[in-house]
Amino acid sequence: METIEIPEKQAMVEALNRILELELAGVVKYTHYSLMVYGYNRIPIVSWLKGNATEGLMHAHKAGGMVTLLGGHPSLRIGTLLETQKHDIGDILRESLEHESMALKAYYELLALAENRSVLLEEYAREMIVLEEMHLDEVNKMLRRPGELEPFST
Repeated sequence: METIEIPEKQAMVEALNRILELELAGVVKYTHYSLMVYGYNRIPIVSWLKGNATEGLMHAHKAGGMVTLLGGHPSLRIGTLLETQKHDIGDILRESLEHESMALKAYYELLALAENRSVLLEEYAREMIVLEEMHLDEVNKMLRRPGELEPFST
């Protein structure tokens, strides 16, 4: 890895720790959501939510690994957790869309810091952006009514 100047390295560690905290918050949120789903479509939705929690944990591990790669200390904090008391599937999906949008923004911020400074971190950020954008598209499609082609907007 190229030598990264100390202020830039610190900014990257901070960005990675924000990502780590967001991903851990996602684990908690998706786990909570999976416990609150009721109704006819419960089984596939719970399975999908649990899968997202597992994926979030893997993303958190990757972010933490990047922090230590830079010589930083992974955060023990968890991103914002707000109990809205809304447990309708649509509400859960809209909250998921909001959370995933925040994560996507954080990965873009990391990419901006890493560009032309670290190919490793650039590629990591790009890979995660692709995954987050695909996930956002998946949630967006789940929020549409059958036959609607236009993306859901909040």
